[in-house]
Amino acid sequence: MDFSKQLLFFFSALGAFNGLFLSFYFAFFIKKKSLATYFLSALLFVVSVRVTKSVFLTFYPDISNAFIELGLTACLLIGPFLYLYVRQVVQPRSSYKWSWLVHILPVMVLMSVVAIYYPYFEYYYLWRRNATGTLGWILFSQWLAYLLIAIYTIRNAIKKVFSRDEKATSNDFWLVNIVLGIGLVWLAYNTTQYTSYIVGALSFSFLFYLTIIIWFYKRSKNVKLLFDQPTKYANKKIDSVEADKFLYNLNSTILSKELYKNPNLKLIDLAEELSTAPHYLSQFLNDNLGKSFSTFINEYRIDAAKKMLLTNLNYTNEAIGYECGFNSKSTFFTTFKKMSGTTPANFKKENT
Repeated sequence: MDFSKQLLFFFSALGAFNGLFLSFYFAFFIKKKSLATYFLSALLFVVSVRVTKSVFLTFYPDISNAFIELGLTACLLIGPFLYLYVRQVVQPRSSYKWSWLVHILPVMVLMSVVAIYYPYFEYYYLWRRNATGTLGWILFSQWLAYLLIAIYTIRNAIKKVFSRDEKATSNDFWLVNIVLGIGLVWLAYNTTQYTSYIVGALSFSFLFYLTIIIWFYKRSKNVKLLFDQPTKYANKKIDSVEADKFLYNLNSTILSKELYKNPNLKLIDLAEELSTAPHYLSQFLNDNLGKSFSTFINEYRIDAAKKMLLTNLNYTNEAIGYECGFNSKSTFFTTFKKMSGTTPANFKKENT
């Protein structure tokens, strides 16, 4: 391989290898994991596998047929993970906890069936987009279908980004960059009759590093946009039907697991218990209930303390405060008087 080809191989493979590394980082090493984090990790992984296959096939044509098949079938997961990621960012809901399997399990089954009954080395003609290339057209169509659904899902973000009248958020720019970037990779791989096959890998490398630059630039301005919505929803309440379902799930989770008893409970911890995004929980508490997180949790603690004051007569007031999740005597007494209009001692005296 001469120097020019080595240079082309280097730049083609660079994005793919770093994409694989970053996907593992998001999946296993990042501190604040969420469902969106895992979907983004999976998306990076399957795109990187697809790109790695094309790079090695271009420069090393004798590569294993099994590796070629793995790279091609990875395309079946690009569309679903792209859609699941943007859906989770745009509409984070606890009800999505397991519904994503509907998009992934059938694909995994199809990949297994294809690997067993139609391996690439025997049925390579099925993998091409021609009159007999059934699998090739399935790959082409399924990726395109999910890409179009993802574009529809972020239609409001696209409208803001390209509108002169509406102000787009950093999150809008991020989503548009991700979706249109994956669209560019799809276009590169499906126009190889007009371009070189390596254009897909080069496009991904360019997109990958452009995305990283945008991310670090935004982070330097203290904007969180990678996994969660960065801006609060100004005066926008969650739909009442959805809010009622969320409130029921919220109350039942807190009470059944007695989460309020944890004095170090944070909003992000509660969001993880609900399998929802922290910003969604914050929006619900602030806009729908008109309460801060600390006020909301302290109401549970005070209600529990009132019950214990009337039923656990052998406990001291201070012990009850600690049992109900307060981390100090003074915080318990102050919060109790603020929410009840009296002290724990007077409440006990007046009601027993």
